Amino acid sequence: MYVDVLIGLQWGDEGKGKIVDYLADRYDIVARFQGGPNAGHTLKVNGETFVLHTIPSGIFHGHITNVIGNGVVIDPITFKKEVEKLNVIGVDATAKLMVSNKAHLILPTHKLLDAASEARKGQSKIGSTLRGIGPTYMDQTGRNGLRVGDIVASDFQAKYEALKEKHLELLKFYNYEADLPALEQEWMESLDCLRSLPLINAEYYLNEALASGKRILAEGAQGSMLDVNFGTYPYVTSSNTLTAGACIGLGVAPSKIREVYGISKAYCTRVGGGPFPTELLGEEGEKLRQLGGEFGATTGRPRRCGWMDLPALRYAAMLNGLTKLIITKIDVLNSFEELQVCTDYEVDGQTVRDLPYDLCSATVKPLYQNFKGWNQPITGSLPFEQLPEEITRYIAFIENYLNVPAILISTGPHRDDLVVRA
Repeated sequence: MYVDVLIGLQWGDEGKGKIVDYLADRYDIVARFQGGPNAGHTLKVNGETFVLHTIPSGIFHGHITNVIGNGVVIDPITFKKEVEKLNVIGVDATAKLMVSNKAHLILPTHKLLDAASEARKGQSKIGSTLRGIGPTYMDQTGRNGLRVGDIVASDFQAKYEALKEKHLELLKFYNYEADLPALEQEWMESLDCLRSLPLINAEYYLNEALASGKRILAEGAQGSMLDVNFGTYPYVTSSNTLTAGACIGLGVAPSKIREVYGISKAYCTRVGGGPFPTELLGEEGEKLRQLGGEFGATTGRPRRCGWMDLPALRYAAMLNGLTKLIITKIDVLNSFEELQVCTDYEVDGQTVRDLPYDLCSATVKPLYQNFKGWNQPITGSLPFEQLPEEITRYIAFIENYLNVPAILISTGPHRDDLVVRA
């Protein structure tokens, strides 16, 4: 029938997991289309917190089939642990989860290469999560990667050994040593978990589902500003995080895309290095971090915090063909007397709204518009009309700037902490 896409509009950590979980009842299939275990989609269900790294966020809904697409890279060890944690709470992942044969595998040596490369960069490091994501995508584009379908092939061991030997030669260049046999044993044992699942030609499965009238939600990871082509390069991830990435990462045609749901926090955060024009380095930034619990779900690293950046959000909306906006963590701003929103940049003495070619090297001064805070607790589910005027004014300004309607406003971490407008 159609594919709707849900993506992050900032530098990741926008709250995609909760929103996918909320929207999931409208769909028959939820499919992850890119990224790997560097993602951390946090959901709070029945008072418990769950962090999903590879498995799609529709897994808690009994009627939904979850698909890991070919654009995802999979660490079998992390994946097995994730499946086991779900089994403990009574969610049988193997009963409603399928994996694309064409998804690439993260080898133990990929992780070692990631760590060696990052260590060699010294002060120029990009803030990699060291999960082996980048080296795995490099092998994919280098045309010598190992894919999920290979683990059931008769020549799997030979393919594995060939790729491992290539990596070991590279590690000699880095002069990097580690206890590979121990890592290798756990990795090999974890493959049985993958083999226990339906390994499918996902492109055929998804297109046949569409032809039969099924509804698919494509779930992205990371955020638009981390896209390898259009993000704040080189401080980006290694995959295509935009709407177009759903077509590549699942094998569906652009004509099948219907709605594009984009998620933005009511402020901005990012993890690791890279440009961040609206970053707050003082007390206000720390206040946002503490109130928002801004620590990485995957790495635990403190996130950098700042005011909302509308030029960057406008850029992401344009690239994604955004049709519906979702704003999260509005409740984190409950106790601020005054808010600021970046509406323009000053670059080389000119006021602009377009992002510079290289945001890393450009001298950018954010220009702000001030908004009065609402200074009262806003939590739970309530009608939009009952929100304080200060909030509705704040949201209306963002909608008008982007020319996109905000359909959901998240007021807390739990599934039902939402203001629903559509």
